[in-house]
Amino acid sequence: MSVAREVNRAQQMREKARHLTEAAERTSDPEQRRRLQEKARQLQEQSERPDGLPV
Repeated sequence: MSVAREVNRAQQMREKARHLTEAAERTSDPEQRRRLQEKARQLQEQSERPDGLPV
């Protein structure tokens, strides 16, 4: 995978994580908030790994 494609993919994952975090802040359901926050955390971590792959 080219460096530019990897950078673009990482940016997209961070953007998705940001949207999920915002959605978590808006929801009143504690369980839904927890799930959204966890997914956002996973995406953020994945975007920071050099290979961009899940653990």
